[in-house]
Amino acid sequence: MAAVKRAYLAVYNWAVFFGWAQVLYFAVEALLRSGHEDVYAAVERPLQLAQTAAVLEILHGLVGLVRSPVSATLPQIGSRLFVTWGILWSFPEVRCSSPWCPSPFFLLRAYLILSSVFLALFSCTALQTRTHILVSSLVISWSITEIIRYSFFGTKELFGSAPSSLLWLRYSSFLVMYPTGISSEVGLIYIALQFIKASEKYCIRMPNKWNYSFDYFYASILVLLVYVPGSPHMYTYMLGQRKKALAKSKTA
Repeated sequence: MAAVKRAYLAVYNWAVFFGWAQVLYFAVEALLRSGHEDVYAAVERPLQLAQTAAVLEILHGLVGLVRSPVSATLPQIGSRLFVTWGILWSFPEVRCSSPWCPSPFFLLRAYLILSSVFLALFSCTALQTRTHILVSSLVISWSITEIIRYSFFGTKELFGSAPSSLLWLRYSSFLVMYPTGISSEVGLIYIALQFIKASEKYCIRMPNKWNYSFDYFYASILVLLVYVPGSPHMYTYMLGQRKKALAKSKTA
């Protein structure tokens, strides 16, 4: 049974690895060929497939196939799926008439100022989420992170261990990739807010037979607010994991 489990996890990790490698290849090719405006069009389908495949990681944790805590896996995968499907796929374009896309959520905006180096990119008369430069930073950050991670676990499942260089990359690349990825996620959600509000897509209005209402705009605001405590918490958690993993490798 253990051999079947390892074989399955090896196949899973290497399959998703190749999916993310395809995403990175298409993204870099599009950047070099025609610029950041064409990155999303180039990676859309492989990005959706590779990111959605991560749902299985939650199931792996629930049934005990892996030791990763679901409490750490679920927020990361959930936020990425929200950006992939709930923002980029659902809301391709945002228009704003003022130069700074004003919003009443000043605390949220203050967080954006602190967390992102892309503030100047919010100045616009017409923004398209799919052609925004933040898509490029998002896709590259995600794909580099996942290529390293899945190759690390795939190698461990195949050979029982991974090279020290790969282990170091697995527990060190996030130092750069996590802040750039999170900043891109936050920026893209923020950019999409006004179009989400104007379109009322995915909203449920009263009255209805369920006597229930739902506003996707405020749900998106809630997601953004979760990033404020969630991002530093997750970063601190990963720093702790890095310290333990690298210390363990030195004593092995």
